[in-house]
Amino acid sequence: MNITTFSAFRSRNYRLFFTGQSVSLLGTWMQKTAVSWVVYDLTKSKWMLGVSLFATMFPSFVFSFLGGVAADRYNRHKLLLITQVVSMLQALALTVLVYFKVYTVWEILGLSVVLGIVNAFDVPARQSLVYEMVDDKKDLPNALALNSSMVNLSRLIGPGIAGLAMEYLGTDVCFGLNAASFIAVIASLLMMKLPQRENSLRNKGGIGQLKEGFAYIKATPAIATVLLILAFNSLFVLPFATLIPVYAKDIFHGTASTFGAIDSAIGLGAICGGLYLASLKPGHDMRKIMAIDSFIFGAGLILFSHTTIYLLALAFAVIAAFGMMGQVTMANTIIQTTVTPEMRGRVISFYAMAFFGLQPVGGLIIGFLSQYTGVENMVLAQGIISLIIGYSYFHYIKKQNITTRLQQIVVTSSPKSIL
Repeated sequence: MNITTFSAFRSRNYRLFFTGQSVSLLGTWMQKTAVSWVVYDLTKSKWMLGVSLFATMFPSFVFSFLGGVAADRYNRHKLLLITQVVSMLQALALTVLVYFKVYTVWEILGLSVVLGIVNAFDVPARQSLVYEMVDDKKDLPNALALNSSMVNLSRLIGPGIAGLAMEYLGTDVCFGLNAASFIAVIASLLMMKLPQRENSLRNKGGIGQLKEGFAYIKATPAIATVLLILAFNSLFVLPFATLIPVYAKDIFHGTASTFGAIDSAIGLGAICGGLYLASLKPGHDMRKIMAIDSFIFGAGLILFSHTTIYLLALAFAVIAAFGMMGQVTMANTIIQTTVTPEMRGRVISFYAMAFFGLQPVGGLIIGFLSQYTGVENMVLAQGIISLIIGYSYFHYIKKQNITTRLQQIVVTSSPKSIL
């Protein structure tokens, strides 16, 4: 498999998707930044920051199984179009509420729940559709790595723009620009020409399809282990992001622009991690790369946790995000390159549950505990947990390699092989 950094761009459908999604994700990160800032500005509560993450992401946990079944059962292209239109309407509703100043924190959280439900159907359809967009399936790992780079380029640019827009133009501008950004991705989806996919699940019940997906994961250790690691990270480590507004406002005594700058530093590290993975040549052990990234993520968080020098904190945030995105992207790549096409939507729904669904639960826990431990100590603990997860996965890989070698020795030394 000959992977170059941009080999997936040889596929017209993927080029269209990448272009439209890049614009839309820029608006998405602007809205995420604005929502976090508005919630903290209204409540001055670290706990409510966790609640805001919970409101957006927990519905993805609840409904992701239905989203996975829908992605395998129905036309993924049409399903993705529907989710993008509904997301645009949600952003328009936020814009109107903030513009006319007829909102409290509960209206913001309510619309966040709506977006979370939409994402439960959007993520399985979008991730599964990437497989269909790429003409040469050998380019799939490259497409997934480029997707991560695209997400994090938006994260790099979006929060910074959001911070400036909130400070000089108003929060409603962030929400309005996000609503407008959906025009690009909707247009790109309408321009695609995708092959017809046979819907083989129409005559099967939804519960039966879910059971099939769970049984498949249970019988595929390569996928099950990655999902378990991702779940632990989402629950205990990834929610560090909910504490960034506290660092910006209370530790560095900054403004919305400070918050945007830290978030952009995280985006810079993440996009570097994604581009590094996109440039990898074939033959690398993806499991080892994922374990190494866990160590990098943990080390970055430990360094960031008690730093009082702003510029150093930005540098450490870049390091942490490099490891974070490498770990998440490798998990997605291992899953996507292992799963069979007919199970893709359902398996990705479990991925979405582990990645998106458990983060809000972790956000509530981290937000609550940080009020007693202090924000700095909480992030320090999260970094240590990431190191433990990385070490555990390395141990698992070593054990699996030994088992594989022993099996090979048994096969080659059997009487039948000798004959």
